[in-house]
Amino acid sequence: RSPPVMTRALRVEPLGAWAPPELAAMDIVLAMVLIFVAQLAAIGLLRFALTPYSVPGNFLPEAKGNESKHLYEVWALKYSVFWIGCFALIIGFKLYETLGQDGYMFVCGGLALPLLLQPFFAPLGPRERAQPLTERYSFKANAWIFIFSHIGNYWYTHYFFTVLKACYTMPAYRLNDVPLALTFATHFYFTTYHTLSNLLIRKITTSYRPTAARAIFAGASVLAFSYFTAFMETLSISAYPDYSFEDRNMAYTVGSAFYGIYFIVSFPVFFRLDESTAKHTLYQTCMEALGSGMLVLMLLDLVRLSLGIPFTMKGQLWTCTNCV
Repeated sequence: RSPPVMTRALRVEPLGAWAPPELAAMDIVLAMVLIFVAQLAAIGLLRFALTPYSVPGNFLPEAKGNESKHLYEVWALKYSVFWIGCFALIIGFKLYETLGQDGYMFVCGGLALPLLLQPFFAPLGPRERAQPLTERYSFKANAWIFIFSHIGNYWYTHYFFTVLKACYTMPAYRLNDVPLALTFATHFYFTTYHTLSNLLIRKITTSYRPTAARAIFAGASVLAFSYFTAFMETLSISAYPDYSFEDRNMAYTVGSAFYGIYFIVSFPVFFRLDESTAKHTLYQTCMEALGSGMLVLMLLDLVRLSLGIPFTMKGQLWTCTNCV
């Protein structure tokens, strides 16, 4: 039969409706294994074209040359263990069933506060303590992530509603029809993701000489890590019933690529923040976050247009849904 046509009722047909029969019949686990094996194989082949430095590269910034960023990434990694443990308990023991709209705000806002307040009350190291607030790396990193997270929730979430038929059903205060608690949750999620991507990109740039091959290898690594990050988030909250998709298998395969567009843009741009001796001003930091947000929005809309899916952004400035 001829391939199905996207309707104009904001409907994306399930994976099996348009995929080749062989792929549609695959178990989703096998499909994801094949995707990741293909990515690793491609990256492994590209690695043969690289020219390594004589000394091994590093994951973290040099403690002496870039103390503030070094200490911040160590702090972010340690805090990641804490918030991931909290979410594992909440989902594993189904504690979310006891949360109303205020409970979600308390949990998500409470877990974001240590990151947001740290630059004000606990500057990292003697160098940062001597700096004005707006020059501290931790303050600029938080500003960058918060801006990008807010744009993602306010705008990009509606593309998930439209393209992947995603749905949130928890009790929630909503800004533009998106649960406000997610803005805070996204802040600590994205802090972890972007800290890990910094480690990856830095390891590449400090291990291999700057050549065209390294640029291609770094780009391929960012693409693969973006897809992996998006998939792991979708998988890790799959047991949470108040975030659902019309076709979860499509959310894992195609949806991870769609979500990964966020990080294809944001990972390399965030890495630039205070990585060299020329430090960013707060203005530059905010402009780069806003520019990244706009580029992601354009790419998401390009995907939507290529799929022929109409877009309607329905929402109210402020509302409370399923509230108790």
